[in-house]
Amino acid sequence: MTDAATLKRLAARTGRTKTAAPAAAKRATSTARAKTGAAQSTAAARKSAAPTARARVTAPAAPTEARDTETDTNGDLDADNASRRDRNTGETSRRIADQLEDEIVLGVLHPRERLIEDDLCARFDLKRHVARQVLVELEQRGLAERRRNVGAVVKSFSAREVTELYDLRELLETHAASRIPFPVERAQLDALDAIQAQHDAAAQAGDLRRVFRVNMAFHHAFFALCGDHVLVDAIHEYERRTHAIRSVSIVFPQYLERARAEHHQIIAALRHGDRERLIELCRSHLLPSRDAYLEAHHRRAAAVRPREFADSADSNGDDA
Repeated sequence: MTDAATLKRLAARTGRTKTAAPAAAKRATSTARAKTGAAQSTAAARKSAAPTARARVTAPAAPTEARDTETDTNGDLDADNASRRDRNTGETSRRIADQLEDEIVLGVLHPRERLIEDDLCARFDLKRHVARQVLVELEQRGLAERRRNVGAVVKSFSAREVTELYDLRELLETHAASRIPFPVERAQLDALDAIQAQHDAAAQAGDLRRVFRVNMAFHHAFFALCGDHVLVDAIHEYERRTHAIRSVSIVFPQYLERARAEHHQIIAALRHGDRERLIELCRSHLLPSRDAYLEAHHRRAAAVRPREFADSADSNGDDA
């Protein structure tokens, strides 16, 4: 009985074990499936969330591009405004420099006379940087110079400088006259006649400012006939450098009348193809302004010497 009972208990225990094993396996499988499903759900959620995150990160790009575009536009406007201001400044400085050039040539402003920024600002209603640019423009034209402890002044020339400048002008201008092709075209002669008619009218009206400008136009048209642009530019440059020298002669009627007569003689020499006469006229046309300045320079030097001698004598007397 005891053995039979023992066997039954063992059989029942073994049955329960057999029954529990499949149930545990089922539970393990279900748990694994659940974990796998959860992992898959999590991965899917991350995938779907990634574009959203990227969208959140990249979304501000549109306003940044808009700001960049606005910045570029503002930068272009600032550059355009700066360019316009620079252009206006350049035009204003050249216009004022032209007026001052006229005054230097006409003797209103004298050699060694100071050109003060404050005076220019007050007279022409200029900002200081524009007044400085006017002075730079005059320096570049050879009409003004800067002196230490003085500032800008109307340029003055020594006798040697005057002689050397006019010697160079003679070389350039007579060389240009030697290269003008003959016969000169009728249209070119008519153009010179028209310019000279304006010069005559200005001289008769006593309009010295216009006399000066039309005189320049005549010389430019005349030397342009040689066809050598480099030579013509050099002639214009050194003609401009002597404008301050011409201030001594242009205001005297006899010099003006001589210049008018020689202009008509130059046109006649061109019309008749007389090169020798043309070259001689170019040479003699330079002399009045050169000689008048040198004469005035020598008079000033002679007037200074007695004062210097008197000052020296007074000083020696005081020392005694």
